[in-house]
Amino acid sequence: MPMILTTSAAHSWLVARGLRTFCSLNVRSAECIDPHYFAVLIGVGATTVNAWLARESILDRVERGLLDGISAEQAVANFRTAIDWGLLKIMSKMGISVISSYRGGCNFEAVGLSRALVAEFFPGMPSRISGIGTLGIEAKLRGIHARGRSDGADIIPIGGFYKARRGGEAHAWGAQLMHAMQAAVNGNSYALWKKFSAGLRAQQPIHLRDLLDFKPLGPAVPLDEVESITSIRKRFVTPGMSLGALSPEAHKALNVAMNRIGAKSDSGEGGEEPKHYHPEPNGDNPSAKIKQVASGRFGVTAEYLNQCTGLEIKIAQGAKPGEGGQLPGFKATEMIARLRHSTPGVTLISPPLHHDIYSIEDLA
Repeated sequence: MPMILTTSAAHSWLVARGLRTFCSLNVRSAECIDPHYFAVLIGVGATTVNAWLARESILDRVERGLLDGISAEQAVANFRTAIDWGLLKIMSKMGISVISSYRGGCNFEAVGLSRALVAEFFPGMPSRISGIGTLGIEAKLRGIHARGRSDGADIIPIGGFYKARRGGEAHAWGAQLMHAMQAAVNGNSYALWKKFSAGLRAQQPIHLRDLLDFKPLGPAVPLDEVESITSIRKRFVTPGMSLGALSPEAHKALNVAMNRIGAKSDSGEGGEEPKHYHPEPNGDNPSAKIKQVASGRFGVTAEYLNQCTGLEIKIAQGAKPGEGGQLPGFKATEMIARLRHSTPGVTLISPPLHHDIYSIEDLA
């Protein structure tokens, strides 16, 4: 049985009988190799996790000389440190408290598990799309077991879960599709773009959104009654991505492109090159129409704020709740530091939220 299912079954059984606080659930698992698996085990009730096969695999690599210059003790310590940092990053998404606050909390959602199975073994966990039950899980595990014993080799194929591999698990962005998109963009070819688009739609469903489609609300509207392309484009907005995240060239290209079609680009956090506030000789406008004010206020000046038609005040770090934005010192180049009015080589951190905005009145 999967160790997650076993752990949660034991935990929920003990909780239902008022016995959970009288004992520990010390889990010894061969399946657990990455921070996500550790986090789920703790989330379903594990007190401690012993990832014995991960440790044995590391020791095997040391013995074979694949980790040159690193002792067995150091290699295992490095793995544990990586797991600890991974767990800390996962925990900070909610920012509850210490790790015991998450134990048994099931602070996540099941994707592809039947509601009956979840109700029995993972009480309290949402499972909005339902899926397979215990028989389905058994069939999958028997398939994995059979592959590990095929051809006389006791090695389970890597399978491509972490990285796309030929003959392995399908990835939404395969090499051929990526090449098709790059060729379409580099050659400005609409025909190649259509080929790329058709290739995406021809794939087997991978994401939940792949199962969605448009539901007509009535007969098709005649094209002459639809808004013009020019009118529709005014509503296009690019998401806020900083110059440092995208690169100066990509950031400028987005601004120019959106201004050309009458749409809007968002500067993101980190300021903008002042020379972009003025049109270029060919008439292009490299300035973002929307200027972002994030919690670190990096690059925010009176000049910056006056060069926009809209302001975006980031109430909190939406993509990084609980931890904020972090720019390592080595990425704070001379140019980035100049635009952010900071010091080159010094790490920059945007708080998870504006610490002087806690109410509607503060925002005003």
